[in-house]
Amino acid sequence: MNDDGLLKMSELAQRSGVSAGTIKHYLREGLLGDGEGVVRTSRNMAYYPPAYVERITLIKRLQEDRFMPLKVIKGMLDEDPDRALALVELEDKIIERALEQRDTARVARREILARYALPANVLARLEEIGVLTPDRRGFDADDVAIIEAMVRFRAGGYDESLGFTVYDTLRYREALQPLVEEEIGTMLGRLTELDVDRAADIIASGAEPLRELLGAMHSKLLLAELARQAGEG
Repeated sequence: MNDDGLLKMSELAQRSGVSAGTIKHYLREGLLGDGEGVVRTSRNMAYYPPAYVERITLIKRLQEDRFMPLKVIKGMLDEDPDRALALVELEDKIIERALEQRDTARVARREILARYALPANVLARLEEIGVLTPDRRGFDADDVAIIEAMVRFRAGGYDESLGFTVYDTLRYREALQPLVEEEIGTMLGRLTELDVDRAADIIASGAEPLRELLGAMHSKLLLAELARQAGEG
């Protein structure tokens, strides 16, 4: 570090945990701004602002943890680097809380089979197609809710004898995926101005009402469509 607090490339690499080669690539791609604050002492020697450490760390997190291409990262940072950091912190907090909740509510496979009237082959097929995602400790709360719903479906007559199989669940997942992606983008965009813990609390408190809202809207649309087709018939 020089007298102005600026950092050599080697010091920048050490503090950020990112190699000098990668940092130079970021510089070439314009990911570290327009060079404001950089002091060049020769053709091959320069000193960099300490603020670069946080920015480099953020870029690496977005690239490795979010699998975002550098072009997209550059766009986010050029638009509003503080908001990009707030988004990452909020996402991390939400994921952390979700993992904590799942870790405390796992149900073992043998208990699932003993508790619910769901054939083992149906349970296995739901796992194979990714509708259920247990780990070695068992199924999380959302998995259990899906299993309970499947049991009620089958008890009501929605089973293989009428042509209903586990693959019908994929129709709902495929329909929900784009909705969820849009919802996350909108939700995070509105909550980034709040304290991270407060924003995570809001999202957590909205999960159950959202399930009820989606269920009620689906039921309403289903009945409306049945009435429409009956009218046409």
